Amino acid sequence: MQTVLFNSTIFGPIHSRRLGSSLGINLSPNDGKICSFDCLYCEAGFNAQGPGTTGFPHRGDVSSKLEQKLIEMKQNGTPLDVITFSGNGEPTLHPDFGGIIDDTIALRDKYFPNVKISVLTNSTRLHDPKVSDALRKVDNNIMKLDSAIDATMRLIDRPNAPAFTTESVIDEIAKFGRQGIVQTMMLRGSHNGRHIDNTTDSEVEALIAAYRKINPREVMLYSIDRKTPEESLVKVEKEELQAIAERMRAAGITVQVS
Repeated sequence: MQTVLFNSTIFGPIHSRRLGSSLGINLSPNDGKICSFDCLYCEAGFNAQGPGTTGFPHRGDVSSKLEQKLIEMKQNGTPLDVITFSGNGEPTLHPDFGGIIDDTIALRDKYFPNVKISVLTNSTRLHDPKVSDALRKVDNNIMKLDSAIDATMRLIDRPNAPAFTTESVIDEIAKFGRQGIVQTMMLRGSHNGRHIDNTTDSEVEALIAAYRKINPREVMLYSIDRKTPEESLVKVEKEELQAIAERMRAAGITVQVS
């Protein structure tokens, strides 16, 4: 089974093809995965590997480790574009997510006031007011929408909650409007004998309709860049991504391809 876990709470900085020089914050365990999706393409592997033994990092530990790293980077003159919440699972599942966001904003303002704060979320917790209120405080709310067709979303993202639907999540993302960025993974392949392809005309048209309803600041369109736990998945090459992006731009949507 493919498992590439971040073994620390603070990691990097690494170069992100979408965000630049990024210092990562992992709010999941350092030796396992906790996520409300079980995506076929997740580089951290499937949820079946288990949550590990370390549990969620404590809020105070996240703050102290982040401050230590920011001091070190400032002293060394290390460039930084963004502080990004990602890691071994869904960051908004952390019980102190809102408080950690507040701590991170304060530390950013103290040491790197020009740096952006981004959260990569799978959008499953947007209905929780505490989560949505915290997300509204950061610079980049990057919210997942891999398909606007329910059956395809369930094939690719495999949500834990049976009640989770594309209709409901599109409504939740739309509440952010221009405060939000939508991230969509384009891919093809199969899983357990079922064909997967969210690049078809019907899929793209459904995404365009969803984006128009959401009216995000921009859409981040990308494809597989690393080995995936479902090994049949196929990368959509840049030229095809650009062609799909042009169809979306023709509908008035701002799209970044990476």
